[in-house]
Amino acid sequence: MEWFTVSGYWLSRLVLQRALAGIYLVAFLAAALQFRALIGERGMLPVPRLVRHVPFRRAPGVFHLHYSDRFFAVWAWAGAALSAAVAAGAADAVPLWAAMAMWAALWVMYLSIVNVGQTWYGFGWESLLLEAGFLAVFLGNARTDPPVLVLWLMRWLVFRVEFGAGLIKMRGDPCWRDLTCLYYHHETQPMPGPLSWYFHRLPRPLHRVETAANHVAQLVVPVALFTPQPVASIAAAVIICTQLWLVASGNFSWLNWLTIVMALSAVDGAAAAELLGLPAHSPAPPPPGWYEVLVLAATALVAVLSWWPVRNMLSRQQRMNMSFNAFHLVNTYGAFGSINRRRYEVVVEGTDEERVGPDTVWKEYGFKGKPGDLGRLPRQYAPYHLRLDWMMWFAGISPAYAEPWFGPFMERLLTGDRATLRLLRHNPFPGAPPTHVRARLYLYRFTTWQERRESGAWWHRTLRGEFLPPVALRRGGA
Repeated sequence: MEWFTVSGYWLSRLVLQRALAGIYLVAFLAAALQFRALIGERGMLPVPRLVRHVPFRRAPGVFHLHYSDRFFAVWAWAGAALSAAVAAGAADAVPLWAAMAMWAALWVMYLSIVNVGQTWYGFGWESLLLEAGFLAVFLGNARTDPPVLVLWLMRWLVFRVEFGAGLIKMRGDPCWRDLTCLYYHHETQPMPGPLSWYFHRLPRPLHRVETAANHVAQLVVPVALFTPQPVASIAAAVIICTQLWLVASGNFSWLNWLTIVMALSAVDGAAAAELLGLPAHSPAPPPPGWYEVLVLAATALVAVLSWWPVRNMLSRQQRMNMSFNAFHLVNTYGAFGSINRRRYEVVVEGTDEERVGPDTVWKEYGFKGKPGDLGRLPRQYAPYHLRLDWMMWFAGISPAYAEPWFGPFMERLLTGDRATLRLLRHNPFPGAPPTHVRARLYLYRFTTWQERRESGAWWHRTLRGEFLPPVALRRGGA
């Protein structure tokens, strides 16, 4: 079928696939380096306990068949190795069927991790990576030209990410409609970056321009992804620039980078190659019949499963970041339907004194990404995902978000659990665990220009109360 593939998008596919494999690599590395404390056998939310109560059909994956920390580590590091190989071009050096098997293996391997990740993996970008990874299985490799249908499915995914996010904003917090949300967002977002203080201190009229531009980028521009070239490429460029703005202003794991990668599906690769002075690309031979059948079947599957996210987008009770099936295919997306006006941070402290009293000296634990030390400039971690730091932000919003894991977290501090301490930036008790730990709730805000000049601090904080009173180890736990 002549219409089935299009040679002009070879460069778009090449960059898309290599970058997507790079994001897979980051995701597998995050899993390998953080799982023991979060979901390991002695973790805060252990996988063995989950698989005893959740049937395979609700959370399909290899860990229903077997789980041990060693097996999980091998699985995650193998996923990282395969991702690195694909990012380096291994999938273009093998037959088409082998390339598809590589991409399918990445999808199955990460699906297995997400489906046992529980609270720690309850983020929209997990489903987004799985959905994009599933489509990548059918994008082919250097031995065939990119299939038109899969490129359109990628655009459909970008459209749902952007348009869904735009709709949830317009239906949600009134500050999106009166263009004032960014008066607060750069300060109250989950994990500010090194430039967030400066973004927050922009003049308010510029914040209103930011908000209006966001509405255009999410509610108008995505429609143009389905128009002829060069308009589709221009729309993709606008989305990419918008996402880079978000990358500069905060830490949102791989959400922004993955959206950029998927937007490449709308970029005219031939025009881009000419602009970059790359040599002309010769069309590949016609694809085999079995491949065409698989692409058509995948397209039909996505078309059927699209009913649920479309119905959700049209609903006044629109939900964001929701999967409608256990395989995380054709999901609904959205972010920040409501904006926090104030930033509350849970600060964890410990003491090595045997008795707690008014004169007890408490020492603060330091986190890698979330605000703590007032004089520490927020760091850039995205696309890497600091899962504990993100959940600490949610805990500051409401203790309900911390209910399943915060107690086990504190217990592991009391026992000096090495895996848990590796998730932190600073352990104030390197010699022996503390005798007591506690958590306090603070109101944080960015300093003003004057406060910054006088004190050198990026943050100002005010104690608001107790989040968890002092606790100590006892038989059976904390």
